[in-house]
Amino acid sequence: MFRTLAVLFALSAAVAHAGDFSLQVDAADATGHIAPKYTFNGFGCSGQNLAPAMHWQGQPAGTRSFAMTVYDPDAPTGSGWWHWVVINLPASIHSLQEGGALPTGARGIHNDFGTTAWGGPCPPVGDKPHRYVFTVYALDVPQLDVPDNASAALAGFMVHGHVLGKAQQTLTYGR
Repeated sequence: MFRTLAVLFALSAAVAHAGDFSLQVDAADATGHIAPKYTFNGFGCSGQNLAPAMHWQGQPAGTRSFAMTVYDPDAPTGSGWWHWVVINLPASIHSLQEGGALPTGARGIHNDFGTTAWGGPCPPVGDKPHRYVFTVYALDVPQLDVPDNASAALAGFMVHGHVLGKAQQTLTYGR
């Protein structure tokens, strides 16, 4: 019984610590929407397609790596739109700089633009502003073994099998 209580206490402490996990995405303009320089350059959009800077802290104990996704659940596709998926971010990394350069060991997964790099917002003209969900996942493995041609969905499946905690921030953009 004592052993069971000790395990339950350890698990509750880990969950409480996961609540401290936070993410800050430096992409909002004065109105609180994603600034135009971070938007896509194509499909009728004329942004600079710069990946915004991101900073996270308070990851759960035992974190061995991070994964990061940016997803638009409002895209008119029936399945949303993956803007960026990155896996194998080392546990020692707690930020990504503006522009999207990845640290050694990390790698991008194919997004819905067909690339492994950031693809900025570009919702259809006249749609209500779309939500862009930025998520950093703390993982219990040092790296994920994901094929080079993996989809965002396959990477997400692998990520969700190893999540210790996640931090999110949602921003909006419309045109």
